[in-house]
Amino acid sequence: MMEAQFEAMEGRLEELSVAAAQPEIIADVPKWQKILKEAAQLTPAVTAWREYRQLLSQIEQAKEMRLDPDMADMAEEELKELLPREEAERQRLRLFLIPHDPNDDRSVVMEIRPGAGGEEAALFAAVLLRMYQRYAERKGFRFEAVDISDTELGGIKEAVFTLNGVGAYSRMKYESGVHRIQRVPVTEAGGRIHTSTATVAVLPEAEDVEVDIRQEDLRIDTYRASGHGGQYINRTDSAVRITHLPTGLVVTCQDEKSQLKNKEKAMKVLASRLYDLLRAQKDAAYAENRRSQVGSGERNERIRTYNFPQGRVTDHRAGLTLYKIDAVIDGDLDEIIDALTLQEQAEKLRQMGQTP
Repeated sequence: MMEAQFEAMEGRLEELSVAAAQPEIIADVPKWQKILKEAAQLTPAVTAWREYRQLLSQIEQAKEMRLDPDMADMAEEELKELLPREEAERQRLRLFLIPHDPNDDRSVVMEIRPGAGGEEAALFAAVLLRMYQRYAERKGFRFEAVDISDTELGGIKEAVFTLNGVGAYSRMKYESGVHRIQRVPVTEAGGRIHTSTATVAVLPEAEDVEVDIRQEDLRIDTYRASGHGGQYINRTDSAVRITHLPTGLVVTCQDEKSQLKNKEKAMKVLASRLYDLLRAQKDAAYAENRRSQVGSGERNERIRTYNFPQGRVTDHRAGLTLYKIDAVIDGDLDEIIDALTLQEQAEKLRQMGQTP
C-alpha cells in the first residue's frame, strides 16, 4: 500500500517536471508557479522514497554476498549497519503520508488574555507575551504588536500580535489553550503559592483571496490611543476600532502612530478571525472557533503548567515535564513543541492504519 502511494508520487513529480519545461506553461506564470509549488511539496517525499529503494538494493546485494564464503564476514558487517536503517527509513516514509495541514506554512495571529487569578493572571499574561517574543527571535519570525493593553502593575489586559514567517503556524498552533502558573505573587505578603491562568489563541493568518470582507459590512471608528507611545500618541486619533457587523467581531489596533497602519493591522487580524470562523463552520469535524479554542480560562482546563517554586514546566498533553522553567519562559520552547508534533504525527498514523 505504502509502496503504491510513493510510486504514484514519483510518477506525478515526473509529470510536473515535464510540464514545467513546456514553453506554453512557462508563459502562463500563475499556472507555472502552481506546478513548481506542487513539485516542491512532492520532492522531499520522492527523494526519501528513492533513498529507501537504494537502501533495499544495498541490503539485497549484501545478502547475496553472504553466500560467498570469501565475502560472508564483510557482508555480515554491512548488514549490521544496513538492516537497522531500513525500519528507520520506513518510519520516515510513513511521516510523508500524513496529510499536510494547509495552514502549517502560514504566519499567525496570536491573542493572550488573563484568565482566573486577577492581577496575577494579568502579570502571567505579560510573561507569556515575552516568552513568545523571545521564541520568535530564536526562530526568525517577525513579531508585530497589534493591540496590547497594560495594567498599572505591568500586567496585560489583552495582547494581540502577529508572528510572521514561513511555518509559524506549524510551530505555534500547539500553544492554543489555557496556560496555568503556580508561584508566589509579588503582591503576596504571606508567601503563599497562588494559581492563575491565561488563555492563548492561535489563528492562521488569512490570505486576502480567502476572505471576502465587504466595506459595507464594516463600521470603522477612530479614537485617541492610550498606553504605549508617550504623549504624542494621545494627541491624534490614531487608534482604530473595526466592527464586522454580520458577525459582531471587533478588532482594535493602537500600536502604530499612523491611523492608516493601525487600520491595515486591524484588517489583517479581522481577516484571520473571519477565516478561522468560516473554517470552523465549514469543517464540522474541526468544530471549534476561537472562543472554544481557549475554553473559559478555568484552572482545571490547563494545557500546560508553569510551577516556579519547583522550577518545572509540565505540558499535560504530551505528558512532558522539564525542570528548566527559566529557559522555557525565555523562549526555549522547541523541546515541548517537538514532543507535541511527534504526538500528533503518531496519532495521525494510527488513524491512517499505519504503525508509528
